[in-house]
Amino acid sequence: MVDDKKTTTKNKKVKLEAQTWSDLPIELLELILCRLSLEDNIRSSVACKRWNTAAISVRVVNQSPWLMYFPKFGNMYEFYDPAQRKTYSLELPELYGSRVCYTRDGWLLLYRPRTNRVFFFDPFSQEVVKLPRFELTYQIVAFSCAPTSNTCVVFTVRHVSPTIVAISTCHPGATEWVTVNYQNRLPFVSSIWNKIVFCNGFFYCLSLTGWLGVFDPLERTWSVLAVPPPKCPENFFAKNWWKGKFMSEHNGDILVIYTCCSENPIIFKLDQPKMVWREMKTLDGMTLFASFLSSHSRTDLPGMMRNSVYFSKVRFFGKRCISYSLNDCRYYPCKQCYDWGEQDPFENIWIEPPEDLSAFI
Repeated sequence: MVDDKKTTTKNKKVKLEAQTWSDLPIELLELILCRLSLEDNIRSSVACKRWNTAAISVRVVNQSPWLMYFPKFGNMYEFYDPAQRKTYSLELPELYGSRVCYTRDGWLLLYRPRTNRVFFFDPFSQEVVKLPRFELTYQIVAFSCAPTSNTCVVFTVRHVSPTIVAISTCHPGATEWVTVNYQNRLPFVSSIWNKIVFCNGFFYCLSLTGWLGVFDPLERTWSVLAVPPPKCPENFFAKNWWKGKFMSEHNGDILVIYTCCSENPIIFKLDQPKMVWREMKTLDGMTLFASFLSSHSRTDLPGMMRNSVYFSKVRFFGKRCISYSLNDCRYYPCKQCYDWGEQDPFENIWIEPPEDLSAFI
């Protein structure tokens, strides 16, 4: 018996010593490979078939958005990269006295309440594109593409009454905003908690109560779709529940995220042919980056970031965002309070990072 035990122990020891890097669990291998640069990832993929599969599965083609923080005092702005878990700082005195409204294609749309000044700003090139003055009260604003494009349109909607909305549009180079009143067949109330995305040539606006308005900037038409709001569990609607709603688009699809401090997030996709909201149990490898004013979607990010939602909410006083994994059905980090009502909607926003980091670091 003693000899048998010694033999077994010896065999185990030999097997352990014979193990190589190729014997690592696939999850651990992906975790290591996802931290490599694209060039090193490609080099690693030629080691063996197993490494090739793992390297391709975590190969980064797209960059993750960065979370930009707007300070309460001073001109020092911080940018958090969730993929590398690094924070960068940049001094931007040009933004003093401004509040952020929207972001797309690496550009910020900002508003100065004291002067009613509306302008675009690229924080990395520090380029400015001015718009005519306009008073923004309790409505949100969005734009279709970078202001350097001749197809850029700025859009905002404000309700005059439950059945009438005033839609204002503008574009770079214009001398004034154009405002037109539209009548709704369904009630639509404007609020700072509404959401706007530009998708397939249309502006989609989700109201406080979950109704979806659509504006065609070419035909200048507006309608509120007869699509019942997404259905959620009764216990989902807690205090400040409307502040935990987000909307994004991906490859022509409209996505809505509902959150609650005591429940897991629920993600809906608009079934446009049938005009109904359908709950999504998986993102099929996609990653969503949700913030109050604008949200983004990405594919081909590191494996550990896929099939997840990254929220703009900070962790305690640090500059780390919170994520929810649909694979694991849990938040990271866990055991935290996710009370969206306590967060300032103008505190941070996701923005596309620069291609060349050396330009401002």
